[in-house]
Amino acid sequence: MKTNIGISEENRSQVAAQLGKLLADEFVLYTKTRNAHWNVEGPDFHSMHIFFEGQYEQLDELMDSVAERIRMIGHYAPATLAQLLQLTHLSEYSERKNDSMGFLKELLEDHESVIEFIRGNINAFANDYGDLGTSDFITGLLEKHEQMAWFLRSHFRG
Repeated sequence: MKTNIGISEENRSQVAAQLGKLLADEFVLYTKTRNAHWNVEGPDFHSMHIFFEGQYEQLDELMDSVAERIRMIGHYAPATLAQLLQLTHLSEYSERKNDSMGFLKELLEDHESVIEFIRGNINAFANDYGDLGTSDFITGLLEKHEQMAWFLRSHFRG
């Protein structure tokens, strides 16, 4: 059945395309956080193992909500590794030691990149595409990424 939510198909398509990129970023960030959880080494192993687990659990929820938002506006979410890697703004992997500070730095940079991408779409979704719902939705995502970035950044203060 046709999606009739008061937003033109062209505008919903544009929004879905940007959300697809965001979904890809969320997926890559989730995977990189899982990698940190699995592979972190060092004297802070236990606490960092638990910390990264909390982060990837949050990212799993965010990723799912982005995919569902794409479906709500009448489109299909990209769902293959090839599609996601083609759409992401993030690098899949960088060479580093498996210590907590290396993982924290890389994940912080990725969250900040996602924050900038989201921030750049909030007004466009509302003003250019007439999709206040998705604008509000990604504003909520922005706040969650800002909090996660703060938690990562706090490891470098002291």
